[in-house]
Amino acid sequence: MTLYPLLLKQLWHTPLANASDQEIIYRDQLRLSYRQVYARIGRFGAALAAGGCRQGDVIAVMDHDSHRYLECYFAIPMYGATLMTVNTKLTPAQIAYTLNHSHASMLLLHADFIPVIESIRTQLPGIRKLILLTDGTSAEAVLPQTTLQFDDEYESWLADQTDGLNFADFDENTRATMFYTTGTTGAPKGVYYTHRQLVLHTLAAGMALMAPAARQRFHSEDVYMPLTPMFHVHAWGIPYIATLLGVKQVYPGRYAPDMLLKLIREEHVTCSHCVPTLLKMILTAAQTSGVDLRGWKVVVGGSALPQALAKQALEMGVDCFAGYGLSETAPILTLAQLNISRGMQDPITDDALADLCCAGRAIPLVDLQIVDDAMQPQAHDGRSSGEIVVRAPWLTQGYLDNPEASAALWHGNYLHTQDIGVIQQDGYLRITDRLKDVIKVAGEWVSSLELENALALVTGVKEVAVIGMPDKRWGECPLALLIVDNNLFNESIAYQQLRAFIEQGSISKHALLTQFKQVDVIAKTSVGKIDKKALRVEHSVGH
Repeated sequence: MTLYPLLLKQLWHTPLANASDQEIIYRDQLRLSYRQVYARIGRFGAALAAGGCRQGDVIAVMDHDSHRYLECYFAIPMYGATLMTVNTKLTPAQIAYTLNHSHASMLLLHADFIPVIESIRTQLPGIRKLILLTDGTSAEAVLPQTTLQFDDEYESWLADQTDGLNFADFDENTRATMFYTTGTTGAPKGVYYTHRQLVLHTLAAGMALMAPAARQRFHSEDVYMPLTPMFHVHAWGIPYIATLLGVKQVYPGRYAPDMLLKLIREEHVTCSHCVPTLLKMILTAAQTSGVDLRGWKVVVGGSALPQALAKQALEMGVDCFAGYGLSETAPILTLAQLNISRGMQDPITDDALADLCCAGRAIPLVDLQIVDDAMQPQAHDGRSSGEIVVRAPWLTQGYLDNPEASAALWHGNYLHTQDIGVIQQDGYLRITDRLKDVIKVAGEWVSSLELENALALVTGVKEVAVIGMPDKRWGECPLALLIVDNNLFNESIAYQQLRAFIEQGSISKHALLTQFKQVDVIAKTSVGKIDKKALRVEHSVGH
C-alpha cells in the first residue's frame, strides 16, 4: 500500500480545513454545513459496520438528486464497499437485471420508487437489506402503504450511531463505484471505477474547469447545482470537484421548472450542468416567469449542444459551453472553453459560437486521437475524420463480467468511443456522428449531427432528430423528424437553409435528399439523449 493512497476520503481534507461552515442545501427543505455532512458520512460508515457490511459489498441507491446521494457518493466507497447508482429511468426488468448483475446486497430506496421495486422484489434474491429514504413524509406514513419489508429509515439509521467511523486507508485500486450504460444494443453493461481513477478524474477535470481566465470556468466562489441525474456517470464527476473546492452546493431533488428557477434565484446558483433538452426547458420557463439567468454558467453534455440553443442562452446572459465524455470515461474527456482571444466578446462571433458547441479540447492527462479502421492516426487538420479513441488514467478497464465486449472496447490499447470526429490544428474536437448513426447516401457518409445543427437554426423548429432510412436508389436517405411551430415553420425555408450550408461546405450535398416528417414527440433515452435506435424502429414503415 502507498503511504498516501488516492482515496475519495482525501477530497475532504481541504474543505473541512478551509470551508467547514459552507452550506450543502437540499431543495427548500434542509441546510447543512460541510462539517455536518461529513459527520453524517461518518455515521453512515458506522451504520454499515454495525450491519456487518464487508469491504467489496455492493450497495445500490435509488434517490433523487439530494444531500443523501452526495453522502452515498462518499460514505459507501470510503467504507471500502462499492456504490452502485441505479438508473431510475430504466424499465423494471432492466432495473432488476442491473441489481442482480451487480450482485448488490443492500438498496437505499426513495419512497417514490417503491412501486418499481415492489413489482420486481421477488426477482431480487440478492438484496438482503432495504433502507427507506423519504422527503417530508414520515416512515410511519409510508410503511403501511407498501408490501416491502424495510430494515430501517435512513435518518434513524444514521441517528442510531453516536460515533462516526474513522475511515481507514486501503488499496487505492479498490472498486469505488459502478453503474450501467444502455447506450449500446443488448443488455445494460456494467462499468466500474476505482478510488484512484475517480480522484485523478476529479483533479484533471477540476483543473480544466478552473483554467480559463474569465468565462466557462468553475471556481471556489461559485454556487453549484447539478442538473444531471446523480445516477448518471457520477453526475459527470462534478459533485466530487465541488466538494474538493468547498463551494456551496444545492441539490434540487426532482426536476421541476418552478423549483429549479426558485433555487437558481434564491440560492444564487452560478454553475450547473445538464443535457440540451433540460437547458431548453429552463430557458423557456425563465422567459415565461421573467427570472433573470444572467451569471449562470452551464456545461452542456449528453448530446450535441445546438448552436441555436447556445445562442439563445448567451443572449439571456447564460455562459453555456459544451463538454464531451462517455459512461466508460468517468466521464469528462473534453471541454469547449475559449480563450478571450478566440472571440468571446458580445455579440459572440459565428466562429466562437461553433467552438462553444463543439466537443472542445482534451482536459489534462487525456490522450485523444482519431484513427482509421486500421488504428492509424489521422491528421489534426479539421478535415480528416476517424473514430475517436482515448487513453486516460481514469477510463473504465472493461465491462463487468463481459470479457468479449471489454476486449472490443480496448482494441489496440485505446478505448473506442464509437464516435466519429475531426480535430483542428488547435486541438478542438468536432464530433460528426456516431458510427451507428452516420447515413450512407450513394456511397458517401452524411452526418446526422450536422444536419440536425443546420435544421435547428430554421425558424419554427423546436426539436429535430435525423436518422437514416433505407432507399432503393440511394442506399439510405436522411429523414428529419421535426417538432415545429406551425405558425412559423416553412419547409421551403428549411431546404434553403440546407442549400446555404452546402454552399459553405458545412454539410454534404446529399443533404438535399432529406425528407421532412413532423412529429409530436421525439423519443429520448433514460438520460435525455435522442434515442435514434427507437426512432429508426418507430419510423421505419413506408421508407
